[in-house]
Amino acid sequence: MPLIRGLARTAAIAGTATAVSNRVSRRQANRWAEQEQYPPQQDQYAAPPPAAAAPAAADPFEDLKELAQLHDQGVLTDEEFAAQKAKILG
Repeated sequence: MPLIRGLARTAAIAGTATAVSNRVSRRQANRWAEQEQYPPQQDQYAAPPPAAAAPAAADPFEDLKELAQLHDQGVLTDEEFAAQKAKILG
């Protein structure tokens, strides 16, 4: 008889644990579904994100100097140098 009582107790504990676990899982799934349905609202008084800074006007002379340095270092071939120079000068 004690064996059956022990098995019954174990079954009851396991069943309760399973029920609680399932309930927690369902609650969490419902919370996630609500968050996806209603994204968090932004504070209307919060400062807007900063606008992207406009790119500074490129100085063609500086670009040509950098290009010449790359050519002198052997990074650019004569053809690449001529093509980039033509692109900078328009």
